[in-house]
Amino acid sequence: MGAVPLNAAPSNPAPLSPAPLTAPIGEVVASRLRDIPDFPVPGVTFKDFTPLLSDGPALRAVVQDISRRYAGRVDVVVGIEARGFILGSAVAYELGIGFVPVRKAGKLPGLTHSAEYDLEYGSAAIEVHADAFAGRARALVMDDVLATGGTAEATCALIEQAGASVEAVEVVLELYFLNGRSKLAGRTVHAMLSL
Repeated sequence: MGAVPLNAAPSNPAPLSPAPLTAPIGEVVASRLRDIPDFPVPGVTFKDFTPLLSDGPALRAVVQDISRRYAGRVDVVVGIEARGFILGSAVAYELGIGFVPVRKAGKLPGLTHSAEYDLEYGSAAIEVHADAFAGRARALVMDDVLATGGTAEATCALIEQAGASVEAVEVVLELYFLNGRSKLAGRTVHAMLSL
């Protein structure tokens, strides 16, 4: 076994970045979703996008698609717990701006604003830090799915209560038949895929 010089190129170098995907973004998303029946409660079919997250080129395509749409238009990305944290953080990083989490009640330390809302299978409450938007007026709200719209509506209300404005709501998937957009009337809403 011989020594390898420090500046020697590896025999099978890995590409620094995956090749870009050429399919329309809606097709990329659709091909990487899976249905989980009876989750989180019987009768609900959960749309799982973890296969999208585990596919590097697909994840990059989604993050870049969102980032191109909002570059220069937003000052901060707001991610809704928990899956909104994943894409929201990546988009904030890509845009070079800050990220603000909206969390389930009782998870944030310090002074918070709180809002209750209805889900398609129950109700819940979310919170944001009261000082989260100091100096950052325009917010992009990120989540994985727009269903009944309750979570997104409550998040928009929290952002405005904390002194910022909502530039847009961005989701990977919209369950169109649940009419969640009706709770976001007058707001810009974009979904990569509607079912």
